[in-house]
Amino acid sequence: MTEREVATYPQGCRLIRIPCVRDERGALAFAEVQRVIPFDVERVFWIYDVPKDVCRGGHAHWTCHELVVPVSGAFTVVLDDGQMRSEIRMERPDEGVLIPAGVWCELRDFAPGTVLLVMASQDYQPEGYVHDYTAFIKKKR
Repeated sequence: MTEREVATYPQGCRLIRIPCVRDERGALAFAEVQRVIPFDVERVFWIYDVPKDVCRGGHAHWTCHELVVPVSGAFTVVLDDGQMRSEIRMERPDEGVLIPAGVWCELRDFAPGTVLLVMASQDYQPEGYVHDYTAFIKKKR
């Protein structure tokens, strides 16, 4: 295990290694539900063309879990469960970060050309988000 894999992260957050097959034709990564992705996937979306110095995320989900993967490029993810805060530089397409429900997430420092894939445990439900950090902390306590 790498230092990143054994590091302590907020409430249930962890790095997930995504299996990859490499040969002379290149690499193929795959993520199977319940083998690699620890939840059923109900929604998939991707983020790209993020302008310089723009942050994404800035919210928490109350019931939705996400697996976030940098398919191309790099970004920094900030994770906060109200007790612990950590930053992880994501730059490998065979490594994702699991963000369970109840964890505040910010995405920033996008490298040019970054494509970020998100697999979510629920369809889009606006009422399941909290966009105010103070309200998030208040509810967590």
